[in-house]
Amino acid sequence: MDTIETIHAHRSIRRYRPVPVPDDLLTELLDAGTRASSSGNMQTYSIIVTRDRALRERLYEPHMEQSMVLNAPVLLTFCADFRRMRHWLRLSDAPDNFDNFMSFMIAAIDATLVSQNVALAAEARGLGICYMGSTLANCDQIGRILCLPPGVFPVVGFSLGWPDEDPAPRDRLPLSGLVHHETYHDTSDDDIRAIYAERERRGWERYMSFPRLRAMIEESGVQNLAQVYTMVKYTRESHQEFSETVFRYLREQGFLN
Repeated sequence: MDTIETIHAHRSIRRYRPVPVPDDLLTELLDAGTRASSSGNMQTYSIIVTRDRALRERLYEPHMEQSMVLNAPVLLTFCADFRRMRHWLRLSDAPDNFDNFMSFMIAAIDATLVSQNVALAAEARGLGICYMGSTLANCDQIGRILCLPPGVFPVVGFSLGWPDEDPAPRDRLPLSGLVHHETYHDTSDDDIRAIYAERERRGWERYMSFPRLRAMIEESGVQNLAQVYTMVKYTRESHQEFSETVFRYLREQGFLN
């Protein structure tokens, strides 16, 4: 399978076979990750590899009790990390200019680029992954469990292992709704309806096919997929709470000076 085919074959895998990921294969994947683009080639990220069952059990709750935290043999957490660079600056008598939000953004982008390289390498080798938004949402709890010192912040993470399911690839919005040529072109009501028509149909069918989600949707009284997103899955209250957590932990970790 070539690179383009690997990209188009991506699925989120939530069930894994109880088979370890060999050390040499994991090293190959992580090494591929380090070849990602990096701002100034500073490589302001760190990767936490978690295999220990007891540690994954502690991570289970802050990862919103997602089953793959326990049934995948490996969890990878990609962190924005200026701590290593700042230590080097001190040893070199160089000014430290990296204790601010811009520095966090640089490191967060670095970490995210690395994570996608590792994900693509893993899928090219027949492994499965599932990104977990809970890494950012509960960054403070996860950071403490992983013993992250100041200057280090968990940005993205995913489970990794040999798939024990074969879900179909998820739908994507059409390119016409995502790509803007030369400058940004805002959308009309009709444009939006066309862009989201297939998502509305397929997404609603998918959610209604899961008994637990169907029950939540029917109990909440929502009428369409857009309402599912903002009245059931991603409420204003939850996003405000997560936002407060992120900014509080950014300050605690020294990125808002």
